[in-house]
Amino acid sequence: MFNLDKLEFNNIREKLASYTNTFEGKNLALNLEPSSKSMEVASWLNETDECMQTRNVKGELPISQINDVSFLIKSLKSNLSLTAKGLLEINNVLRIARELTQYFKDLEISIPTLEDYYSMLYSNKDVEKKISLCILSEDRIADNASSKLFSIRKSKKILESDIKIKLNQIMHLNSKYIMDNVITIRDGRYVIPVKDEYKGYLKGLIHDTSASGSTVYMEPFVVFEINNKINNLTLVENKEIERILNALSKLLFPIVSSIEKDVEIIAKLDFINAKAKLATEMDANKPIISKEINLIKARHPLISKAQVVPIDIYVGKDFTTLVITGPNTGGKTVSLKTVGLLCLMAQSGLFIPAGENSTVKIFENIFADIGDEQSIEQSLSTFSSHITNIVKIVDIVNDKSLVLVDELGSGTDPLEGANLAISLLEYFHNQGALTVATTHYQEIKNYCITHEGFENASAEFDIEKLEPTYHLLIGIPGKSNAFAISKRLGLKQSILNRANSLMEKPDTDIETLMKEIYDDRISIENLKKEEEKNLNQITLLRKSLENQVSDRLAREEEKVEKAKKEAREILQDAKDEANRVIRELSGLGSKDLKKANELRNKLNSDLKETESSNGLDLSVLLKLNNQETNKPSGKANVHIENTASMSISSEINLIGENVDTAIMSLDKYLDNCTMAHLKQVRVIHGKGTGKLREGIHNYLKKSKYVSSYRIAGYGEGDYGVTIVELK
Repeated sequence: MFNLDKLEFNNIREKLASYTNTFEGKNLALNLEPSSKSMEVASWLNETDECMQTRNVKGELPISQINDVSFLIKSLKSNLSLTAKGLLEINNVLRIARELTQYFKDLEISIPTLEDYYSMLYSNKDVEKKISLCILSEDRIADNASSKLFSIRKSKKILESDIKIKLNQIMHLNSKYIMDNVITIRDGRYVIPVKDEYKGYLKGLIHDTSASGSTVYMEPFVVFEINNKINNLTLVENKEIERILNALSKLLFPIVSSIEKDVEIIAKLDFINAKAKLATEMDANKPIISKEINLIKARHPLISKAQVVPIDIYVGKDFTTLVITGPNTGGKTVSLKTVGLLCLMAQSGLFIPAGENSTVKIFENIFADIGDEQSIEQSLSTFSSHITNIVKIVDIVNDKSLVLVDELGSGTDPLEGANLAISLLEYFHNQGALTVATTHYQEIKNYCITHEGFENASAEFDIEKLEPTYHLLIGIPGKSNAFAISKRLGLKQSILNRANSLMEKPDTDIETLMKEIYDDRISIENLKKEEEKNLNQITLLRKSLENQVSDRLAREEEKVEKAKKEAREILQDAKDEANRVIRELSGLGSKDLKKANELRNKLNSDLKETESSNGLDLSVLLKLNNQETNKPSGKANVHIENTASMSISSEINLIGENVDTAIMSLDKYLDNCTMAHLKQVRVIHGKGTGKLREGIHNYLKKSKYVSSYRIAGYGEGDYGVTIVELK
């Protein structure tokens, strides 16, 4: 049971209906009912959510106006032909179905709920195109709808041209008898306007008279036969049009069930699209289904955005009964209606005007006793009217109920009313219902303070401005403002003092204490927000520093890699220089010994400088040993000795080394092998991930020592070894 009228749900339905484009979609909106089934509500909310996502990606859904076509569907089911207008309306359904299918095609987001609808849409482009080509408007059939119609209309145009020529000639020759030089049609026949006093001067038939009686519309006898021919062709034309409409209608007979399904699906998509539009207009969010109500910055959807004051209101977690107190104009009733209406909207698959992560509970019953109207027919007082409503609630209320009661217990003796209200609140609480009530009674405020499951709230009031703020303060009962307001308005202090002395001190003290507690809580919340703000700033600063350190490490790593590359290039240059020197030394005689020593010293100096400047472990590549031989010729020969090449191995094992280190070792090894005149060597790199092998092969492609290379064959080491042929 849902009290839709009390919570103004009809206004929401009408607002929703205003966003629909189809007759059936509007009906769905106007007849929308909340559901008490959690799975159904979740599915409805998903529909709205998916539609909003779709609109964000592809824009407005291509749903234009569709009128009530139920009568047309029935006619087609009975194999009855449709008029041109009816055919156009059915064709409109086919067109929208096709455009919707195209709209949803290749959508890059997941919309499983909506897919259940649009995947069932039927379209028939051939039938749609044929109807569009034949029917230009509801009262105009295209000339080329058939060859016969084209021929008929061509003949009519010739006759119409002839009759107009003759009538124009008659009007020109008898201009003084003619009222207006205009040819018109009366009774389907071409006529001319003749002044009434001259109607006897022309031979012909009178078909009509003007309202003033001063003009008669005559068909001259000379065009009588042509008019007859035109009328006969018109009859034939109408029969041909009827035949064309019958033929087009027959195209729809076999697919009428699919068209009927299209109307249903398009209406549903139109309705869902309206829900998405309403959510956008209200700045609404998808509510979370929970076991409690927690509305964040909730706004009443029927109050202007410029006027409404958002409220935070929650019930169902730490307490099940919330009692709101405060001034009559403080927004207590609006708070009640906001809670009830937003729950109804959520259970109807509508997004709610509240902040993200707001939660609602699914109820079987939402009761609302709001307003103080009397039942005139039953001659009931305000109190009796309220109790009549309460009795209905008591008979049905359970743990799946939301009870909203405005001014509980009012309209009777305050003491009795307060105690009756407490008893009712206890009953609702014991039944497991969630209850939000408003009251003025101090006894109820005190009861909520001392009983578990009950909580006070108040509608804030600005004493300085003497006006409500409409903010809801949960956790503090509303303090009576009668004395403060009276004082601000100038009531004598002595009267206020006497009134204050008559007050029961315990109640006053409780209100004061609760106000202080609330103020302390507000201060704590503010401190908490400040701490969170500082923590967020610290987190952002830490992330910024981490990013800076990361960037710096990346730059340093780039420098190291650059240095390694430069070192390899320098080393290669040094080796090239060494080879050049060796070649020069090989051609020197004993008389050039001094020059050889100079070259040797320069080479050693260059190698030391290279090693010290790059921090790398560059071994001496060449050992120059100048010795004079005892050959009879007396010539001194220079012998170049490379200690590494004296016992060079025919293979090198690079397993376990990183790519850069391995390449440096391999480069040095191949240099030694070349000097030792080795023609083939084995490079052992292992299989592993293949990264080392790939790096070595990239080096071998460019190496000046290498003639060719290949992966070792079976028995040679397979993929873990590369065979290198040297130049």
